[in-house]
Amino acid sequence: MDNIEKLNNLFPHIREYQKLASELYSINDVFQDNGGKLLQVLMITGLQNLDGSREGNDAVDSEGNEYELKSVNINLTQSFSTNHHLNQHIIDKYRKVDWIFAVYKDIELVEIYKMTPEMIEPYYTKWETQYKTTGKDINNPKIPLKFVRENGIEIYKNKEGADFFYAPIINDKEHIELNKIKQGELF
Repeated sequence: MDNIEKLNNLFPHIREYQKLASELYSINDVFQDNGGKLLQVLMITGLQNLDGSREGNDAVDSEGNEYELKSVNINLTQSFSTNHHLNQHIIDKYRKVDWIFAVYKDIELVEIYKMTPEMIEPYYTKWETQYKTTGKDINNPKIPLKFVRENGIEIYKNKEGADFFYAPIINDKEHIELNKIKQGELF
């Protein structure tokens, strides 16, 4: 089978993936702006896409809570990008919402973490100090994957190549209880 035949065999499935993204999640192009990866995270967590301004948050849950979504391909880098023009306004916006961090090995989603503003505060404080000191936007400061793994709440973990499963975002009280169970505190 030549490459064109392979493409012709695969493309109907890609069209179905795009149709799902468009109709249910308002993602117009799965090949643009991490659209395909965004679709995976939304479907697994039960969040909905907040399509609109690139300046707004990325997703919303069924209770109206908004989230900032970030992803990283660990075969390329070990940190999450933030914003290419980070300033006080954006830091203030970030401090108001929980963040969802998706970890990929190429196209394989292997982990998802949730972090509250309080968990990320060391970075907000650092960025705010830098911004106030220089008076200039900060060019895309990073959040290390190691920090997210050590301080975040694991929502989803899967083996590379395994089937996906539903892992909804749940409120903090429930996560605290789940973390206690994981750590053996409730036994």
